[in-house]
This record gives sequence, C-alpha cells and structure tokens, in this order.
Amino acid sequence: MALAHRLLPSPMDVAGQMWTLATGGRLLPDLGKTLFRAGVAFVLAMAIGTAIGIAMGRLRWLDSLLSGWLVVGLNLPAIVVAIVLYIWLGLTDLALILAVTLNKIPLVATTIREGVRSFAAEFDELGAVFRLSRLRRLRLIFVPQLMPFVLAAARTGLSLIWKIVLVFEVLGSDGGIGYRIAIMFQFFNIAGILAYTASFILVVLAFEYGILRPLERRVGRWRPVRP
Repeated sequence: MALAHRLLPSPMDVAGQMWTLATGGRLLPDLGKTLFRAGVAFVLAMAIGTAIGIAMGRLRWLDSLLSGWLVVGLNLPAIVVAIVLYIWLGLTDLALILAVTLNKIPLVATTIREGVRSFAAEFDELGAVFRLSRLRRLRLIFVPQLMPFVLAAARTGLSLIWKIVLVFEVLGSDGGIGYRIAIMFQFFNIAGILAYTASFILVVLAFEYGILRPLERRVGRWRPVRP
C-alpha cells in the first residue's frame, strides 16, 4: 500500500507539495526561468518565421530556394540541435534559447507561407478598385487574412516550445522546471515531479484561455458568421 501511494500520490499530496515548493522559494524562480526561456524563444521564432513565411509566400524563387531547407528543419531532431549548440556555446541560456528558436522557425514559416498562398485575390482587386494605399491594404486586407495563420502557428509552436524547453533543461541547465524535474527523478519523488508539472500546466492553460483565445475571437470578428 505504501508503494502504491508513493508511485501514485493523491491530488492532495501533489497540491501540498506545490504549496511547500512555492513557499520554500524553489517553485517560482524555476517557473520564471522556464517561462523566460520559452517566451524569448517563442517571440524570436514567431518574428523570424513569420518574415520568412511571408517572403516565401510572395516570392516563388525564394520559396524554391528555401523549401528544401524547410523540410530539413522540420525533420531535424531537436535534441541534435541542442547538443551541438551546447557543445559550441556551453550550457548557457543563449544555447538553449537559440536551439529552441531554430527548431521552431521552420514550423512557423511553413504555416505562414501556406496562409499567404491562400489569400483571396478578390480582396486585392477590391483594394485596387477603391485605390487603397499600401498601408490601408496592409491593415484592412493583408493582416486580417494572415492573422488566423499567425495564431495557428503561435498555438502550435508554443505547445511544442513548452515541451522542448523542458527537455533541454533536463539535458543541461542551471535551473528551470525541467532541471528540477530531473533532480526529482533522481530521488524518485513522484509527488514533486507532478507538482512541478501541474504548476507548469496551470500557466499554459492561463495563457491559452487568458490570451490566445480572446485574441483569436477579436481578430476573427471580420469573418462572416455561418448559419
């Protein structure tokens, strides 16, 4: 019975462990480190990937030049990139963030490229008929059509970035949720592992329902409502 309890702690035990870790000063700093790394990598991957995706969607010669590299990037194991950068740059935040960013840029670029390719030509014609300036075309025609794909890339990329950051922290880091889970694993502390995991999941859910979904509803208001 004790073995079963140790291997599968109750929710109350996990909640108690979370409270102990939070009040003991470990949980919040580790959570902050992981969120900082994931946030920086997310912003960089979205910015660079969106720029590349738009360019590839608009320029056929660039798409032909980079499409093969996108396939390589999409299928290159993330752990290989992390190990190489750790060897080159050491076990630093720069190496971790750069590894995560490089792994997510191809995914974002591919999604944005397909979004640009799906743009409705009649909207461009409408803008030409009304002689809209480039800035107004960008704001009223280009951005609204692109935003659903940006949000799709953000949601997909972010869900993968959370996981990859944790794996890279386990592989080599001086702190963070993954680093702490690796220590808990060495002591077979299931309650501690679940406590750190649950705290991270709560942050992810808060970001999804507090930021992404309201933003998705806001930018999708221009779309016609289906009966």
